[in-house]
Amino acid sequence: MDRAPPARPAGRAVDRAVRWAAHRAAASSSEESAMTVTIRDADGADRFEAWSDGALAGFAEYLRSDGLVVYPHTVVEPAYEGQGVGGALARAALDDARARGLAVLATCPFIKGWMLRHPEYIDLAYENRSRVSD
Repeated sequence: MDRAPPARPAGRAVDRAVRWAAHRAAASSSEESAMTVTIRDADGADRFEAWSDGALAGFAEYLRSDGLVVYPHTVVEPAYEGQGVGGALARAALDDARARGLAVLATCPFIKGWMLRHPEYIDLAYENRSRVSD
């Protein structure tokens, strides 16, 4: 995953916000602290955005068409890596695809790998049904 560009104004995000709790271990103890991440479908930017305490923590880009959504790229800011932000983005993006009845073509290695580790989403994977042969 790459470093995120500067934050986009929150006003571009649609009103549908999904709340996810991401947990991470405290640095010097075995206690866990909770970080609240808000996932927004910023459809004007064609991406899902993860926000934490007013800061852009990451995003997952998409390309939607009739019957298909492509997830080409996911970014999590270095300060938020390993804290569940990428997983929250993947889950929100795939839940959205399911709700819209879209097949998923995950060209982003992170989203593809996440789907493989979460078999409850594998049914969304796009399958080429072409019968053309050489």
